Amino acid sequence: MQMQTPLRSSWIKRLTHKLQKRSLKDSSYSFLFDVPPPNEFVAIDCETTGLDVRRDEIISIAAIPIKNMQLLTSRRLELLIKPSQGPSKESVKVHRLRECDLEEGLDASTAIQQFLRFIGPRPLVGYYTEFDIAMLNKLVYPLLGIRMPNTALDVCNIYYDYKFSQLPPYQQYANADIDLRFISLMTDLELPLRQGHDAFNDAEMAALAFVKLQAITQS
Repeated sequence: MQMQTPLRSSWIKRLTHKLQKRSLKDSSYSFLFDVPPPNEFVAIDCETTGLDVRRDEIISIAAIPIKNMQLLTSRRLELLIKPSQGPSKESVKVHRLRECDLEEGLDASTAIQQFLRFIGPRPLVGYYTEFDIAMLNKLVYPLLGIRMPNTALDVCNIYYDYKFSQLPPYQQYANADIDLRFISLMTDLELPLRQGHDAFNDAEMAALAFVKLQAITQS
C-alpha cells in the first residue's frame, strides 16, 4: 500500500475543497471555504436522540470559540432543536432533555444555519468528532448539497498520539492499549470533570483537553 505524503495529502484536501465549493448550492455559505482566522478553533458537541446516524436526530448543539488557546465561553452558542419525534425514555436518561424541554426548540434547518454562520471556516474540535460531524452533515447536506468542509480535530486522536509517543519502543511495537475514555483522558490531563452528556459541558471539556494537549505537545 502506498503511503500518502503530507504534500500529497494537502493537495488532495485542496482539490476536495475546490470540488465541494463548486457543488455548493447556496453561495452565501462560501465563507466556509475562506482561510480560517489564525489560532482560532471551535469546540463542538451534539446531544442526540440515539446513536444511529441514519435514524436519530440532534436535539442539542453547543459550540465554544477558542482563540489563542483561550476558551471564549461567554461567546458560546447553545441551541435546542425540536425533533420530529419526542426523545425515548432511554435517551432522556442519558442527556436529561425531556420532550417538554425541547418544545420551544428551533427547527433543524434554522439551527444548522445558525451553527454554520457561527463556526465559519474554523477547524472543529471535539471528542470522537466523527459521530457529531456525521449527525451535523445530515442537516448540512440538504441545505448546501455538500458536507461541512471544516477540518476536524479529535482530542481522542491527539491524546492517543501523545500517550503513544511516551511509551518505550517495546510497548509501541506491542500495540499497547491506551485508555481513551473521556473520564480517563481528563483525569490523566488533570482537568476538571463536568457532568457528561450535556452539550456545553462536553464541548468545554473537549476544548480544555485540546488546549492542554497543544501546550504539552508543542512545548
